Amino acid sequence: MPALNVEFSERELEDLRQIAKERGTSMKALVREAAAADIARHRALQEGAEAFRRFFASHADEFAAAFPDDEPSAKSEGQVA
Repeated sequence: MPALNVEFSERELEDLRQIAKERGTSMKALVREAAAADIARHRALQEGAEAFRRFFASHADEFAAAFPDDEPSAKSEGQVA
């Protein structure tokens, strides 16, 4: 399995050791679990954002009618921000 060397400060290592001890696990398992959880969170956020974009696009006319003040004006359509 591929590996990754990660550097931590002395304080971070101390904290990791303490947390791993409290949880009854190894530091390696603790760090891997944290990374895996962050990857899962990132994927879920990406999927949620994509679902929102699809929903918004499929209901764009309804949003435009409900929130006309939020629609770009014809004057600003050709301008680049």
